[in-house]
Parts: sequence; C-alpha cells; structure tokens
Amino acid sequence: MRRERWYSGKAASGSGQQPNQFHRQDASGFEESGEGEDARARGKVKVTKPVAALNHEEEFERAWTDRRNTRVELPPVDINLVLASYYRTNKQLTFTRTMLWDMEVRKAYRPDLYIPSVVLQGSAHHWCRRAAANGAESFVRCSLQRLWLEPSERGLVLEQVFLNPARQSATFIGAAELLGRDGNVLRAGGGQPLFHVEHSVDGDDLRPLNRWRIVYLTGRPEQKLIERFTLARQVWLREFVEIYIRRDLRIDLTRRDIL
Repeated sequence: MRRERWYSGKAASGSGQQPNQFHRQDASGFEESGEGEDARARGKVKVTKPVAALNHEEEFERAWTDRRNTRVELPPVDINLVLASYYRTNKQLTFTRTMLWDMEVRKAYRPDLYIPSVVLQGSAHHWCRRAAANGAESFVRCSLQRLWLEPSERGLVLEQVFLNPARQSATFIGAAELLGRDGNVLRAGGGQPLFHVEHSVDGDDLRPLNRWRIVYLTGRPEQKLIERFTLARQVWLREFVEIYIRRDLRIDLTRRDIL
C-alpha cells in the first residue's frame, strides 16, 4: 500500500528538531539523490504534473499574467553598488554575473544553506534530476519553510525546479503534492497558498542585477502578501548573497553603520 506523508505548518513549529522524515545532507556540497521513476509503475496516484512534462518557465508566466493571483516583483538589486555603499570587505571584490549565477545554482540545490532565515537547516532534499537542452537542468525539491504571513510556523514546500543557464534564471513551481524519491506521496503544508518563484540575473558582467519575483495562486490578489514584501525592504544585500560572499568566496563582509 502506498503511504502518504504530509506536514502542516503547526506540526513542524516550535520543536527545534529536524523532522525524522528527512536525513541531513552534507553541508559542504550538493546531495545527489536517486530518482524514483519506477514508483509510478507500482500504482496509480494523482500527483502534480511530473517534471518531464512541465515547461516551468511557461507555467510561471501563465500564473504571473493571471490577474486573479497575487504578484510581487522586487526592485532589482545592483550588487556592486550596494556593496560599495553599505559594506566593508577584507579584500577587493567586484561581484560578477558569473558569481551571481553560481550563487543561484547553489541556492537552488541547498536553500537551507543560503536562506537559513526561511528554510530549516537539513530539511532540503532534491531528486529526479534531469539534464535539458543547452545546459539546462530540472529537478524536484522539498524543504520545511517558514510561512510567509506566520513566520513562527513552518510547512512543507514542494517545488519543481528549472535552471536555465542561457537566461541565467531559476524557476520554482510550487506543487500541492509530488512523488518522493522513495515513491511515496509528499503533500505540501496547507498553511498558505501555493506559490511560484523566479530568480534571475540581469545587467552587465561587472554590474550584475539580482531580480526576484513571486506569484501566489490565491484566486484574488491578497494585499497582506504584497505588504509582506513592500513593507520589509532594506538597504542590505539579500541574505543569500551575503552568505555566498562569506562562505564560497571566503571574503569577510561587514555591514557599515547607517547614520
């Protein structure tokens, strides 16, 4: 009999422990997870469209252009301008598009390392990794994340990921349920709407821009979700860029005092 796993935001909050359904990954690299392609042959299960049949970028744009959904696009971040204005480093650093894309790829595989304020350490897993045309690749992932409007709570987030090096964009399509790598059904937490995210790199090689947009499948625009981002803007680099500089470039990074 096929088992089902699910997590609600409340079930995971407050314990401070790693959920035992996930094993901890090696923090020094990306986990290579096995695929569960034979799982579908063991029984029919209604699941979200599999990665191979999904055009991630088209799916994102379809949701983005649907005015019934809640859409947020943050202003692009000029990495080097923010670095020069608000940080000190122990060595000269000119951040490049290549570095920014490298960071996006690493973050896609290990969101718990690069977005620790959102993703619970050790909860991120990926599997069903496939190569696509022009160096692109896709995979599915799961992680325990803070809820957007209730950050004290956590829920299981399931995402179908597409990395496009030609466009230097990473697309994450949220799913209500997916087959796990062991063939069991994983169900996303029900504490918030499904959402899709796009991270992308823009600008010149020596003046890269970090772009970010999210669309919630809400059925009607939700002002509280929009305000979650528009009211929380700050001058600092996003945490994953700070972490990449310190962890991967091995450069000391200190925030300047703001008068």
